[in-house]
Amino acid sequence: MPPKSAVNPVASKPNEQNDTPTCDRPHVADSFRVRDIQTQLLTTAKAQRMAEFFSLLGDANRLRLLSVLAERELCVCDLATALNMSESAVSHQLRTLRAMRLVSYRKQGRQVFYSLLDKHVLELYTAVAEHLDEEN
Repeated sequence: MPPKSAVNPVASKPNEQNDTPTCDRPHVADSFRVRDIQTQLLTTAKAQRMAEFFSLLGDANRLRLLSVLAERELCVCDLATALNMSESAVSHQLRTLRAMRLVSYRKQGRQVFYSLLDKHVLELYTAVAEHLDEEN
């Protein structure tokens, strides 16, 4: 019989806190499997950048701006009117989106027109929207 410390007597039972099953063997990592996983694992730096990106998209007003810009290029005043927001609030959100390279702009006279910077943002937006539509 293995020593008591080597075997977890409740390992095959669901975790009492969240009912998640655990391994039913002694807690010994499979070094080959772990090494294979580690070659595919996100670096800490990339994971941090991705977390910042997703937290940026965690704001409803920024998502609404992206939804409009997914359809067409617009100036700040048109965006503000369409979204029922002040031009100042729209400009603030656009600055944040520009800093993360999600939108770009071009000037035409005194007007500034904004658009999505690349198709990746649109693809992500579309995938999430479709996922949420499937729930209904």
